[in-house]
Amino acid sequence: MISIETTGKTVDEAIEKALKELQLSREDVDINVLDGGTKGFLGIIGGKEARVRATRKVNPTDFAKEFLLYITDSMKVNTNFEIEDKKDHYYINITGKNVGILIGRRGETLDALQYLTNLAVQRKMENRIRIILDVEGYRNRREQTLVRLANRLSEKVKRTQKSIILEPMNPHERRIIHTALQNKNGVETYSQGEEPYRKVVISLRK
Repeated sequence: MISIETTGKTVDEAIEKALKELQLSREDVDINVLDGGTKGFLGIIGGKEARVRATRKVNPTDFAKEFLLYITDSMKVNTNFEIEDKKDHYYINITGKNVGILIGRRGETLDALQYLTNLAVQRKMENRIRIILDVEGYRNRREQTLVRLANRLSEKVKRTQKSIILEPMNPHERRIIHTALQNKNGVETYSQGEEPYRKVVISLRK
């Protein structure tokens, strides 16, 4: 966050100086008037300049991008960012060479990076902001894989008449399995165990 203090004969003049120095428009900054100033005797003697503090407003996606660049540069991974406003959250897709290292085993590194990014952004924002991180569309591919897995295993459950317990998954991936099979005839799903080892169970519908 950039914050500067400027002075002027009037508050407006001090604000204009701050905007010029920051190279920002009025809607991009928060202004705090520290001293309204005084004209002094006859407008000449004993006058005091107005003083303001101008602070650049935090844009959540800009801050998230800076945070991610700091991490990826430290890892020596060259990255680009595609940012979309999804109304209820911001979607940031990371692209570049060798960015697969940011995904990790079954997306564990990506999930950790997403958690840290949300934590960092939230500390700078008054309103709750949710950010979904992705790496070259990994999450969409993973979702498609899980849906296919869920459908295949549900058929196996019906064929063998035996429940199947999946490997531990994070809440988001468990939700994908539950959603994929919620209207599936003959089977039902539920979760068991404690985080981070909580698993989805696919069983015959009672």
